[in-house]
Amino acid sequence: YVNMKVYINASGPAFVSVVPKKEDQPEAKSLIVIPGPSGHYYKGVWKAQGSPTVRQFDNPATTRECLKAKKLHLYGDSTIRQWFEFFSEKIPGLFNLHVDVKVGPQMAVDHADNILMTWRCHGPPLKFTTVPVSELRYIANELDDLIGGAYTVVVISIWSHFDLLPIELYIRRLMSIRSAMQRLLDRAPNTVVIIRSGHPRDMTLYVLQLNSDWYSMQIDRVLRSVFKGLNVHWVDAWEMVLAHDLGHNIHPLTPIIKNMVDVLLTHVCPIKG
Repeated sequence: YVNMKVYINASGPAFVSVVPKKEDQPEAKSLIVIPGPSGHYYKGVWKAQGSPTVRQFDNPATTRECLKAKKLHLYGDSTIRQWFEFFSEKIPGLFNLHVDVKVGPQMAVDHADNILMTWRCHGPPLKFTTVPVSELRYIANELDDLIGGAYTVVVISIWSHFDLLPIELYIRRLMSIRSAMQRLLDRAPNTVVIIRSGHPRDMTLYVLQLNSDWYSMQIDRVLRSVFKGLNVHWVDAWEMVLAHDLGHNIHPLTPIIKNMVDVLLTHVCPIKG
């Protein structure tokens, strides 16, 4: 404990000079933080700030109509696997071709309405117990294999497995995905791309030893910054978990997932004005 309560000398002046703003000096604008909440809950339903207005897909028939003839590809961690599981449970007739439920890859099909849905975990680092080497695929490579088009929906969530690693590694991975996403949108600009943000998690004693919401927020800010400027839609999971009275959980409970899926489907099938 020899370094406890030891005074650290300043490397520069011990004061700060505040000078008036020059007349032609531009306003400093943040490229990462968007001020203000993205929405709120009213009677358990998420109300997004601004547009588009979030549709309520309470009827399975309405959900099926939205997904009719579409290919829905979900890539990322278990927080996006929850969406795959939600669809599998809530849409009658969607046949889930089960493999390893936790590791995947997973696929669900509906022949009547020509719906194809897949989920694949992102490449390492992973916290799964065992993953076959043959199934270690990177999201960028998967995006390069897609044809894309108006009937293709790509959903990405990649954040929770990077919260124990240096932020530089995360940035490199996101930049690789961004380049592949740009190539996809160049060859098929009408492809619908949706990114799910990170969110606060439950801080149990075990989690507190390894994780913090502060670092998760830095990851979330990097995620938003890297994909800024691309033609992508967002599901603001951070705000949707933070605002709900169910509390924080690494795997949000069903009422929150239902609202997230409504936002997802709203981007796929917005209200036509």
